[in-house]
Amino acid sequence: MNKLTVKRITIIALLAAILTVGRIAFAMIPNVQPNTTILILASFVLGPAQGLLLAILSTITTNLFLGHGLWTFGQMFAWGLIAVMSAYLGKYRHNIPWLLLPIYAGFCGFLFGFIMSVIFGGIIMQKFWPYYLASLPFDLNHAIGNVVFFIVLYKPLLYVMENYINKDVSQKAAFE
Repeated sequence: MNKLTVKRITIIALLAAILTVGRIAFAMIPNVQPNTTILILASFVLGPAQGLLLAILSTITTNLFLGHGLWTFGQMFAWGLIAVMSAYLGKYRHNIPWLLLPIYAGFCGFLFGFIMSVIFGGIIMQKFWPYYLASLPFDLNHAIGNVVFFIVLYKPLLYVMENYINKDVSQKAAFE
């Protein structure tokens, strides 16, 4: 696990603020926001524990503006799972063909929607299939948005994070 230094805490807080502003800025387009993509990229560099912390913190801060409810716990779980998965994928991202990474980001949009459907539609409302089927157009928006944001943000955001967070562009920087 990474050492949680003052610099790391500051970076996580800054990324949480960026995620909050990004989600609020795109709130008028249903399920299109840069959050999932930035969380994926940040988890590539920060690692699983700090990626999970960022997912939880950004969900709480964002929902302070957009509204809290039972869905907040589902969002924290879904984005937390995506952060942990992305951190472990980030270890091997230099060995994965670049074209597969935006596809992974799109998959995460569908995964987020599926998790929310299981938690909210299946467990809470006891009506998984109607909830899930109704959410598919929104999940598609999320997936397409993730792919576009990933293509646009991948190189500049990873460059900044690898050079200023870890000062080491090795593949294992977040896991040492």
